[in-house]
Amino acid sequence: MVETKRKKIIIDTDPGIDDAMAIFVALQSPEVEVIGITTIYGNVYTTLATRNALHLLEIAGRSDIPVAEGSRVTITKGTKLRIADFVHGADGLGNQNFPPPQGKPIEESAAAFLVAQANLYAGEVTVVALGPLTNIALAVQLEPAFSKNIGQIVVLGGAFAMNGNVNPAAEANVFGDPDAADIVFTSGADVLCVGLNVTHQVVLTDADRDKLAQSNGRFAQYLCKILDVYFSYHHDACNMNGVYLHDPTAMLAAVVPSLFTYTEGVVRVQTSGITKGLTVLDNRKKRFDEVTGWTDKPTVKVAVAVDAPEVVKLVMQRLTDP
Repeated sequence: MVETKRKKIIIDTDPGIDDAMAIFVALQSPEVEVIGITTIYGNVYTTLATRNALHLLEIAGRSDIPVAEGSRVTITKGTKLRIADFVHGADGLGNQNFPPPQGKPIEESAAAFLVAQANLYAGEVTVVALGPLTNIALAVQLEPAFSKNIGQIVVLGGAFAMNGNVNPAAEANVFGDPDAADIVFTSGADVLCVGLNVTHQVVLTDADRDKLAQSNGRFAQYLCKILDVYFSYHHDACNMNGVYLHDPTAMLAAVVPSLFTYTEGVVRVQTSGITKGLTVLDNRKKRFDEVTGWTDKPTVKVAVAVDAPEVVKLVMQRLTDP
C-alpha cells in the first residue's frame, strides 16, 4: 500500500478555547503534519496568544513545533483591537491560570516564517487561519510570490448570506482586520473560506461534553477543564445548550476536505462604516455591465455545506483518543 504524504500545515491562531480544540484535533490527525504555529490577536492579545500556543504544545508534548509571534496591530496599524475575553476568559483558556510555558517563540516574525516555509515547501503548505488575517496579509505584502508558493489558505471567517457574530454585518475574524481580509481574498492564493453559515451547523452538545469528560483522552480531560466559560457564553448569548465548533470545523476543512461543499466567486470585504467586516460574495449568476469592485479579481472558494454529524464525530474521536 502506498502511504499518502501528510499535508504540511501552519496554524495561525489566537488561542482561544475552540482554537485549543482545533490545535489538538490537528495534532491527532494522521493526515497532516503541523510544521508551525503563528499567533495573532483576536480572542486574546497577541502576546497572550503566543503564551497560550506554547502552553498548548507543552500539554500535547509537542514543544518541537516552532511558534512564531505575529502582529500586535492591524494591517493599517490599528491598536484598538476587539478582544473576545468575554467568550474565552481573561486568559483565553477558561480562566484556569495555567503556569507559564517553558518554551519561547522563535526569533522570526509570523509573516517572515510563513514566507520562509512557503518558499521552502512551494505548493505544499496549507495555512489554517483561525483569527484575523493580519499575518497572512503581511506575508502577501512581504513576498510577491507568497500567494503562488503557498499551497492553500483555509480561512475561518466571514458570514455569507447570514448575520455576523460581532454585529449583524460582520464575523469576528474578518471584523478584527477587514483590510487584511480583503488583501488575502484578492491575493490570487488558493483560498478556502469557512464562514459562520457553515460553522453554525456544527454544534458540540452538552451530551458530547459529558462523553469527553468520561473518556480517558488527555486532550478531552484538559478541554473539560476549560470549556465552562465557553458553554456559559453560548447559553447566555445564543440561548443554546452546546457550543459552535468554529475552529475545529475550519481545521477539518484542511484535513478532510471531502466533508464540505464549496462554491467559487470573488469575495470583497467592506472596510469601513456600519457594515465594516461584511463579506460579499459575487456568486457569478449575473454578468454586470458596469465595472465593480469585484471585476477581474481572483476567485476564492466559499464553503456552503458541511457534513456536520461527521465533523462532530471526528472531533470527538480525535479528542478522546489517548
